[in-house]
Amino acid sequence: MLATLVDKPFHQPGWIYEEKYDGYRILAYKEGDKVTLLSRNNNDRTHSYPQIATAVGKVPARTLLLDGEAVAFDRHRVSRFQLLQQGSPASYAVFDLLYENGEDLRKQPLSDRRERLQSAVTRNARIFISHRLAENGLEAYRSAKEKGYEVAESEGQAGRRIHHRRLHGPCRST
Repeated sequence: MLATLVDKPFHQPGWIYEEKYDGYRILAYKEGDKVTLLSRNNNDRTHSYPQIATAVGKVPARTLLLDGEAVAFDRHRVSRFQLLQQGSPASYAVFDLLYENGEDLRKQPLSDRRERLQSAVTRNARIFISHRLAENGLEAYRSAKEKGYEVAESEGQAGRRIHHRRLHGPCRST
């Protein structure tokens, strides 16, 4: 799901706050040896990011559906959309596991999906699990801003409810 804009940074118990990446939203689908990368408009992007497809192909699960973002980082490890457009090497920041080995996980709480994601995906140069910020939303916002995430003043965090099913998307402040 796409982020919903909110008026200002917030803290809400039961939410997690993650780094917001500046890249292309990608669903990665693996079935056996075949990997397909799809944009949010359902366009096949597998050939655009072969290094990501290769990394997803190495995940041990027979079948899976990952939700994440294709990103390219500058020398300060801040994602920059323009670097992707210039053809810089892309990595895949994964923030959700929606399907694994025949099991639809979308109705499970995010906390459970995140736990399964951490078991399924091993970090390497081309795939990693999205970085969590502080547990307090306002502290997460301050931390993101200090680290230089995003150019817009308040787009450094994305928040999602940890115990909710995948019915609502993340939020970001405007």
